[in-house]
Amino acid sequence: MPDLHDLELLIRSKVPLIIVESHEENRVSSLVTRLGVSRGLPIFGWSITQGLRRIDFDLDLDELDKEPPSCDPELALRQALNSTEAGIYLFCDLHPFLTNQPKVVRLLKEIALKHDKVAHTVILMSHALEAPPEIRRYTAHFSLSLPNDDQLYAIIREESRHWAKQNRGQRIQTDTATLKTIVKNLQGLTYADARKLIRKTIYDDGAITHSDISTINKEKFHLMSLDGVLSLQYDTANFSEVGGLSNLKGWLEQRRVIMTSTEEHESLDKPKGILLLGIQGGGKSLAAKAVAGVWGLPLLRLDFASLYNKYVGETERSLRDALQLAEQMSPCVLWMDEIEKGISPGDDDGGISKRLLGTLLTWMSEREKPVFMVATANDISKLAPELIRKGRFDEIFFVDLPDENTRKEIFTIHLNKRDININNIDCDYLAAISEDYSGSEIEQVIVSALYSVASKKEDLNTEHLTLALESTRPLAITMKENIDKLRNWAAERTVSAN
Repeated sequence: MPDLHDLELLIRSKVPLIIVESHEENRVSSLVTRLGVSRGLPIFGWSITQGLRRIDFDLDLDELDKEPPSCDPELALRQALNSTEAGIYLFCDLHPFLTNQPKVVRLLKEIALKHDKVAHTVILMSHALEAPPEIRRYTAHFSLSLPNDDQLYAIIREESRHWAKQNRGQRIQTDTATLKTIVKNLQGLTYADARKLIRKTIYDDGAITHSDISTINKEKFHLMSLDGVLSLQYDTANFSEVGGLSNLKGWLEQRRVIMTSTEEHESLDKPKGILLLGIQGGGKSLAAKAVAGVWGLPLLRLDFASLYNKYVGETERSLRDALQLAEQMSPCVLWMDEIEKGISPGDDDGGISKRLLGTLLTWMSEREKPVFMVATANDISKLAPELIRKGRFDEIFFVDLPDENTRKEIFTIHLNKRDININNIDCDYLAAISEDYSGSEIEQVIVSALYSVASKKEDLNTEHLTLALESTRPLAITMKENIDKLRNWAAERTVSAN
């Protein structure tokens, strides 16, 4: 087992303090016990409820009923320090005592300093633990391996057999394509979490179907959740809900197989991402959702506003944690909406924007996991040149206002979405008189007209929609100078999405 080998290597390398950040306490305890037995070392475990005790053999039940004298971490560590026999000590959830009890930190340091004389190894395990500066140089981090594809398939087979035994030998209903997708989406989870999700999926209805993919993605996200920084978008749109954008649709369709396939394509690089530049309301956000919907991948939205923290360094750390979570959720689509509002250079932000940009650029160039980045922006002038240079994104698409055919398509989509009979509505005429209207503005025209006919108790017709159009001034008119400037910039620097 690689975990056993790696942990043994740390002990043989005479590392006195080993940090393990994991929720799999039973798995770590079993691993440490196996290692101690194989090396002939006594194994002690400590928790605040059970104190310091031997865990490499079963204790007498009467002993377990007694309150051990070493529930106090200071006493437990002093007992380890004074022991003349080398051993392995597994301390669970010691992290609260590392910040408010200096004697605990000092005892750990003394155990480390004494390691050449008595080779004690102290393993500190918690869900999250940062070593104090006093002992950091004596520590090493150890991470449990995550299950690979073969091991995930094995878990599915085990849980399927258990379910079959309880249901008179019935077989689980599934198909090969769904299983491959499920296994790929379970990557990044621990053994325990993967087994829990697989068991829940099977015991729900005795089947593993395509509808379970989105459920597993939701459950996986919640297990790894970073509240407020990343959000999982459930309402991913289909391209049938996006009018126009024919060039963008074709570009994405060419890369669908590479991005969603469970097979490796050695001759082709995984797509990195796209930047959608355009006019507000042109459909950039809807297109970002549609990418995930069509590819059948989870969509994560990064909220830059929630990243900012008053403490120095915390903002950049939040971004790093968010990007790490996105990699754990891979394959996925990472949507950064209005990216210029998060990383545009500011005069009074203490350099936070520049540090965020540096963190993001490093991740974009070094990431290996299949995370497809979709960034949207309204103002290209606020973006740093190093972000938009060739190689950062696969392509920069400009989403302009819809042409006449696209406007007709948008009218049809939104009318059908509201179960309105379009046979009574002249969509060709409406498309012709709605020049300079964006997709979102056309939708709001329909909404406004529906309120009007509801108050009059009438059926919606072309005249109602015409009046709603005439009473609205689109952004392309009120912000004409800015939009013309954006179009001129994009003309020779971007690819048209339409």
